[in-house]
Amino acid sequence: MGIWDKVKNEALNQFIEVIEWLDESKDTILYRFPVHGQEIKNGAQLIVRESQAAVFVHEGQVADVFGPGKYTIDGGNTPILSKLGAWKYGFNSPFKSEVYFVNTKQFTDMKWGTSNPIMLRDSDFGIVRLRAFGAYSLRVADPSTFIKEVAGTNAHFDTEDIDEQLKRAIVTEFSDAIGEMKIPALDLAAQYKEIGEAIRAKINVDFSSYGLEVTKFYVENVSLPPEVEEAMDKRASMGALGDAQKYMQFQAADALRDAAQNEGGGAGLGAGLGAGFAVGGQMANAFGQQAQGGGQGQGQSNQSISCPTCGKANAPGTKFCGDCGGKMEVSKVPCVKCGAELREGAKFCSECGSSQEKQKCTNCQAELNAGAKFCNECGTKVEASE
Repeated sequence: MGIWDKVKNEALNQFIEVIEWLDESKDTILYRFPVHGQEIKNGAQLIVRESQAAVFVHEGQVADVFGPGKYTIDGGNTPILSKLGAWKYGFNSPFKSEVYFVNTKQFTDMKWGTSNPIMLRDSDFGIVRLRAFGAYSLRVADPSTFIKEVAGTNAHFDTEDIDEQLKRAIVTEFSDAIGEMKIPALDLAAQYKEIGEAIRAKINVDFSSYGLEVTKFYVENVSLPPEVEEAMDKRASMGALGDAQKYMQFQAADALRDAAQNEGGGAGLGAGLGAGFAVGGQMANAFGQQAQGGGQGQGQSNQSISCPTCGKANAPGTKFCGDCGGKMEVSKVPCVKCGAELREGAKFCSECGSSQEKQKCTNCQAELNAGAKFCNECGTKVEASE
């Protein structure tokens, strides 16, 4: 073996390298392998792991892209050699090239949100302002395009380096999609999945020019302004209450109970009692119609008693008529002719029909007692009435 062959073999052993990248981070998209003097020697080993791509850049241009696998750089079967054309000095001559490792895995749980409210026209509330936020998953779909359009000559590129630009693009597409879909604000929660798919399709049209792809897009929440949410809560409360009149009656009963339980003295007690009486009157008016309607199917004697003076119906146990003030309970007197019990003041007997007006003496006009044969005042004989 000649001296030049020995030097050649020693140089070959010295120049052999292993080009690989072990990613210990969670958010690195691109990493430039530190090649000394940008010189790659013949026989260098290139190891590309799953979810990686190795991109060779020669003289400022992307020369080739290698997917997962193990490669040996020599002059025989590596496509990059024919493209770079750097072997004119022999099989072990070095060539200059930059090697970029691109992480092609999915970067999950990337956040997005609207920094300012989005103005939209809603069918229920008119013009509303919406805020929204969510998450998405991203991956590099075309490593060559990503290096050309985004990363450039950066030696290290993280998700934070492009996060703000992506968020702005997402918010723009979100606003456009919501406006085109014309979904009412009350129905947005039921359409989150459909909204996410529509926005993802729109975003990928833009992101493809960066060599990126959004694999998942999630809408976690779309919120309305506080005043609109308050109106929605009131609307939902009224729907849950059902009959507003019954709810008012229930509120009146609660107020009356609270007034009755008030233990304060002096003015506090008077105010509580006054409130109780006022509410009691409201309750009486509120319940009056229901009480009258419910009493139609029951016996009249169980629900009310007619006033003996004006005939108006009153509640059982009432001592004075609520309409005319007349006394509800009256004394009983016997009929002047047959002796049957009649209410005091009756003008005719309900049994025999006789007039109950007291007979007067034909001589002195004094009132005669029932059944009297002579006047107590003048002694005149009483003529028998037919």
